[in-house]
Formats: sequence, structure tokens, C-alpha cells
Amino acid sequence: MPRLPSAPRREPGELFGPGFTLFADMLLAGLLTAVVSLPVVTLPAAFAAASASLRRSAEGGHVTAGAYFGHLRARLSARGLAAGLALPVVVVVLLVDAALVRAGLPGAGVMASALALLALGGAVVGLRATALAEPYALSAREALRRTAGDPRGTLLLACAVLLAALLAWSIPMLTPLLPGPLAFAATAVDLRSAPEPRS
Repeated sequence: MPRLPSAPRREPGELFGPGFTLFADMLLAGLLTAVVSLPVVTLPAAFAAASASLRRSAEGGHVTAGAYFGHLRARLSARGLAAGLALPVVVVVLLVDAALVRAGLPGAGVMASALALLALGGAVVGLRATALAEPYALSAREALRRTAGDPRGTLLLACAVLLAALLAWSIPMLTPLLPGPLAFAATAVDLRSAPEPRS
């Protein structure tokens, strides 16, 4: 009678086994990202640090607070802070446009749909930018190129954003955990669609 393969052994001190490691890494990256994103201007750099940490986890490492803050320091550059400063401006513009749409102006239905698609597209491109590895980290041009060149990955990220928005609306207590799955989704899409290195 053939023997069944044994379950993977736990490392000393490992509580849940190797199958739980990636999930735990995603939750830790998400919680750290939620805390670091509180000043708002640090949000792009925080998501980029989460993606870099999860990329390291996918390569066999682990997400630790020290590694996360190391990635964060590397991404708190002029580009990262400029993206962080632009974020509140974009949110204010979207809120003003939404208020105008609710005022009942002619064509409000079309404008509401266009505004929702614009916000969703901006979130997808932003997630793509934060998931890029060096030397493209936080590059809007490269994020737009990959968004247009990978419609399947773009659709997957759009679904992730919509699901996160639905969870935040229906169960607000989950909001601090949502950056982890979003960064994980962006990193996974980037890893599957990244161009092959030239030999």
C-alpha cells in the first residue's frame, strides 16, 4: 500500500505551519500599512513598502516590521511624497464632482458613471504603481503602461478594489486589515505580468 506524503513539518516556534505564513505576512503588512498611512501623504510609500515586503515573502522570506520599515524608508522619496501630496487633491476634486452630480445638474447620470469609473481606474493605476519593483517603484508612467498592456490583471485589480470598498462599507471594522489584501493583489498581479528580464 503506497504511503501518503507526510504533511510539511513545522519549524521550531512556528505555531500554524507553513501554509499560514503568507496569510500572516499579508495581515502584518496590512496592519503596518494602515498605521503608516494615517498621515495620508505617506499612503503611496506605505503601500509600496507592503508590496516590497510581500514580494520578499513570495521569494521565501518573511514580512517583519524591521524589513517593512526598511522598505518604507527607501520609498519615502520625493516621488513618493509627491504622490502622497497629490492624493488629497484628487480626493477633494472627486468629492466636489460628486456633490455637483448629486445637485441634479443635466447629465448627472452619465457624469456619475464616468466619475465612478475614473475613481476605480485611478485606484487601479495607483495600486499598480505601488506594486512596481525597482527601478520603476511608484512610476505613474510604467503603471499606466502595465495597466493598458495587461487587461486581465487590470480587471483582477478592479475587482479587488470593488471588493475592498464593499467590505469597508458593510463591515467598517475590517478597514484596517484591507491594505494587506489590496497590496497582496497588486503584488500578485505585478509578479504575473512583469516583463521577463533580458538575457
